[in-house]
Amino acid sequence: MRTLHPLQGRKAGIVENAGREIIDFSSNDYLGYSQHKDIIAAAADALQKYGMGAGASRLMSGDLNIHHELENATAKYKNKEAALCFTSGYCANTTLIPALVSRHDVIFADALIHASLIDGAQLSQAKLIRYRHNDITHLQELLDKYRGNYPDALIVTESIFSMDGDRAPLKEIVKLKQQYDCRLFVDEAHATGVFGSGIVDADGVTADTEYIMGTFSKALGSFGGYLACDQTTKDYLVNAARGFVYTTALPPAIIAANIAALKVAADNPQDGENLLKKSADVRDELCRQGWQVAGESQIIPIVVGSSERALELSGKLADAGMRVLAIRPPTVPDGSARLRISLCVIHTDEQLHRLLEAMNGLK
Repeated sequence: MRTLHPLQGRKAGIVENAGREIIDFSSNDYLGYSQHKDIIAAAADALQKYGMGAGASRLMSGDLNIHHELENATAKYKNKEAALCFTSGYCANTTLIPALVSRHDVIFADALIHASLIDGAQLSQAKLIRYRHNDITHLQELLDKYRGNYPDALIVTESIFSMDGDRAPLKEIVKLKQQYDCRLFVDEAHATGVFGSGIVDADGVTADTEYIMGTFSKALGSFGGYLACDQTTKDYLVNAARGFVYTTALPPAIIAANIAALKVAADNPQDGENLLKKSADVRDELCRQGWQVAGESQIIPIVVGSSERALELSGKLADAGMRVLAIRPPTVPDGSARLRISLCVIHTDEQLHRLLEAMNGLK
């Protein structure tokens, strides 16, 4: 059974529990932007100007100029024509997919997509067909077998997978998408800001990716989700995406923070580059120690097999002053329980040395 672990406080790379400071290796605040002075200042200014809440949904009286400013900035950052913002990444995925496909259509989804994408696919009532994780050959086999049976098809993948930290072969997926007349939906939640504006842009497939989804709540340090798309799609979703239509708009202070975060990220690409360098060094050392390590990003899973072993290791690291959580089924497949190390650029060399020293002692 999962349980909550409330903390007394948090600051850059550190959480406080029972009066004790613990190095946090579980956060998605990859670039430390939740503590960035410019982002905090933008939120504080908006709070004074607009108050706390938006007061209504965007289609009622909750639509402010800064919502549109954020969407324009997001579209520019993702190199798309338009963007639409949602109250969270989970809300975006469970809202978007049912609006984009119907029970007459088919979804081809990577086996390890996030729970929110699975829920969105199920809500759409489209036929859901899962292909083996990052297995292009299997995806093509399934497209050969099933694509012709449906009027419309959507391929769904993450660009950086949240529990494995590995990267989708987007260029190969785009080739199949074109060959089999599909649309493509890519979740960039864990790539945005770390790999520049994202893997879609880095791989040069922006024009061939109809729907680029992401969040402001991870590397960008704030809150909310978005879809970058063309203007026609945005106009349709404003009317058809139920999680947009029937939800109170994001608070103005959050919107202002998101705008500032996009600027900080665009102006400081070295933040993501430095994080990936640190992550590669840590991964290499863990491999040298003999751990089963996966991924190629700031997310470093150490697969240990059983849930009991993962919990044991997590507990020992907690005793040593480090928060590294055990990830267990059903979040990951049976037999693949793991420690999920989530690195942030603000982690110091001394903190990383402590982590590696502790892991070596647990081998």
